[in-house]
Amino acid sequence: MSRMAKDIIVPFIPGDGVGPEIMDASRNAIDAAIRKASSDEVSLVWTELVAGEAAQKKVGQWLPEETLQSIREHGVALKGPLTTPVGSGIRSLNVAIRQALDLYANVRPVRYFSGVPSPVREPHKMNMVIFRENTEDVYKGIEWKRGSAEAEAILKVIRSLGANVREDSGVGIKPMSEHASKRLARSAIRYALRKGLPSVTFVHKGNIMKFTEGAFRDWGYELARTEFAEETVTEAEMLSGQDSSGKVIVKDRIADNMFQQILTRPEEYSVLATPNLNGDYLSDACAAQVGGLGLAPGANLGDSVAVFEAVHGTAPKYAGMDVANPSSLMLSGAMMLEHLGLDSAASVLVNAIEGTLAAGVMTQDFTRLGTGLKPVGTRQFAQEIIRRIG
Repeated sequence: MSRMAKDIIVPFIPGDGVGPEIMDASRNAIDAAIRKASSDEVSLVWTELVAGEAAQKKVGQWLPEETLQSIREHGVALKGPLTTPVGSGIRSLNVAIRQALDLYANVRPVRYFSGVPSPVREPHKMNMVIFRENTEDVYKGIEWKRGSAEAEAILKVIRSLGANVREDSGVGIKPMSEHASKRLARSAIRYALRKGLPSVTFVHKGNIMKFTEGAFRDWGYELARTEFAEETVTEAEMLSGQDSSGKVIVKDRIADNMFQQILTRPEEYSVLATPNLNGDYLSDACAAQVGGLGLAPGANLGDSVAVFEAVHGTAPKYAGMDVANPSSLMLSGAMMLEHLGLDSAASVLVNAIEGTLAAGVMTQDFTRLGTGLKPVGTRQFAQEIIRRIG
């Protein structure tokens, strides 16, 4: 969904822990970027929604239906980190929102910002976007406790099919469908084409799990062949001499090898398309190379709804201390601006963040990594960004 208007209604969920602080900082910076880019012709009308601890205290529910309905109605939302409730039926509020709104693509761009401390020697080579399937695999996982009647029943069926499984096993099942795999692959390839990126890589463990992970790979190639035949070429076809000029190269890597690739040759990859669990691991590992989750934006995209969020946790011990890094949520806000058709405002915001970090203005999560710099607080960091926006 993309639209332009004088006033654009954007629901937002402040979140728990440090959420309200980084949300205030991010909204102020986003508004400043829009004012600069549009000469005050466009503005966001922020509408607060409740979820998490605030919702539990206010209405006795962790995730009110009214919140979900508002996001459906407006097609977009910006979300701070949410607490995972203990002892309730919801595994994770973040997962619950994604599944309730069918936000099937978790999109995580990872790039380096000059001046940010990194554990690798050449962090600038990391510049890729991870498309992680958001509804199946372990997110749809079904499991039964060791010794339960359900586990015994499943084990009996498995053994009848010739499998050798220990009697004292817990049992889990992870479904991966053709439908979900193909729509994730479609989303990744469309993104690469729209952004002019050179490749899409399917990451899987299909050498072991051939009918789930391996099928994810096969369905991805099939989708590319049937829907994007003129715009894509496989790595194998390219190596055999087929012309690849102007086309997106489609390739695949085994998941464990991909972890090596992101360390040794990250510049060879631009878009990764992954099942749920592989993408979870890889996105955090990639973020670690460029400074950590504090610089990791995230989007959850469906066909008609998009929720943009900070990818880190609530950090409750830092709540109210004015020390949290708002960069993840700000960069997610920049992704949201692009989604709304406000590309110029997104560029203004990202450039201001980049300039602020390059000048050595950083929050404590970066300065404590041996930079020798004095940290600034959440509010001051946002003020520095807004000053650079002008």
